[in-house]
Amino acid sequence: MDYDAVIVGAGPNGLAAAINLQRRGARTLLIEGEATVGGGARTAELTLPGFRHDVCSAIHPTGAASPFFQSLSLEKYGLEFIHPEVLAAHPFDDGTAAALYRSVDPTARGLGKDAGVYAAAVEPLLGRWAALSIDVWGPMRWPKHPWLMTRFGLDALRSAEGFARRFETREARGLWAGMCAHGGIPLSRATSSAIGLVLAVAGHVAGWPLARGGSQSIADALAACYRAHGGTLKTGWRVATLAELPASRAVLLDVTPRQALALAGPAFSRLYRQQLRRHRYGPGVFKVDLALREPVPFLAQAARAAGTVHLGGTLEEVALAESEVAAGRHPERPFVLFAQASRFDASRAPAGRHTGWAYCHVPFGSTEDRTAAIERQVERFAPGFRDLILARRTHSPAQMQAYNPNYVGGDISGGVMDLGQLFNRPALRLSPYRTSAKGVYLCSSSTPPGGGVHGMCGYQASERAWADLFA
Repeated sequence: MDYDAVIVGAGPNGLAAAINLQRRGARTLLIEGEATVGGGARTAELTLPGFRHDVCSAIHPTGAASPFFQSLSLEKYGLEFIHPEVLAAHPFDDGTAAALYRSVDPTARGLGKDAGVYAAAVEPLLGRWAALSIDVWGPMRWPKHPWLMTRFGLDALRSAEGFARRFETREARGLWAGMCAHGGIPLSRATSSAIGLVLAVAGHVAGWPLARGGSQSIADALAACYRAHGGTLKTGWRVATLAELPASRAVLLDVTPRQALALAGPAFSRLYRQQLRRHRYGPGVFKVDLALREPVPFLAQAARAAGTVHLGGTLEEVALAESEVAAGRHPERPFVLFAQASRFDASRAPAGRHTGWAYCHVPFGSTEDRTAAIERQVERFAPGFRDLILARRTHSPAQMQAYNPNYVGGDISGGVMDLGQLFNRPALRLSPYRTSAKGVYLCSSSTPPGGGVHGMCGYQASERAWADLFA
């Protein structure tokens, strides 16, 4: 054998899989089709010279909380996380905002009479998060901590709207809606609370940081860690079929089902091919990157101080926007995720200038230009914002897919994350990482625990491969 394992795709999950196997003593080859590693963690000058924008992911609550990333001491390889005081703000039309802080106390105080309700939802999970995360960050299985996982699951499996009925205030309901809307499924559906609960707890445990210099810094640190452990990395090699690969005992694919079928379809059983074809992709995203003359003038002070701003208004407005997208329509007022990295990292823009990063969900494969709708939502909460725009760069779902083939139809999460695909994605099997071909595994965000720059899909897949073939 030329290698013990070959990993195709050097996004965060492919890098994590390669690092884990290499650290365990396997001889690995990591292959990336682009000239640089990164996948969903890349940074580039997309608008004007000197303005560095995160091409996809910008804020990293799951990265900071990732058990595998925490085990790597990535600061030794140049990664520095910056933690805004306000993790996320959810402004309203009257110039006020609800806010998520690292500490539960100021977060709860800002929710008025719902302070105790919010604290009761998250505090029992915080002290046990290290134990709970073993189950949350993996596939469906008998949990290592069944009672704790049951406590988490009773809330996580609920719809966001159902969970929000325990809140009375506009502030708590709005903040909760914004957290849950990250998941890209209607807030009326079961499990739509899961992403909101994970993001809230992750924020209180590890923050919602951004990477100094851009998200590319995360990928570069992972690549440096991999090389430091003796791994072999080859970029600029776009693999078309498994037959191209050198001989190995294991192949791990950091790709979604559609690419897996193209790469290895003939090696899979008929049943498994059918399962992969039935994998459901979620909504796409339409993204706008902005070069700005000044910081965004949000009316709410908390929004000015936040790394992430949720622009959608009340829970009812956010829920309507996400349900419209799921129905194949483009809401007049989309829910917009906005990040302002240059507020906290001066390396992102020339002196005195700033960057803006925004996206909204759109129907799968949408071809509609949502630039004006996104900018109207920002202007709604930050009057005068549009006068500050020096340049913009947009990415439609088709352009997102051209940038990264894993973003099928603009879906950046590797498939819809609802009850049917939350744990056993992309197929119902004893292990979702195993394919039907011996020695071939999936390690992308299309496997549990799903989308995000956390590397846990790659880690879990490599653990499965190690147990099957090397232990």
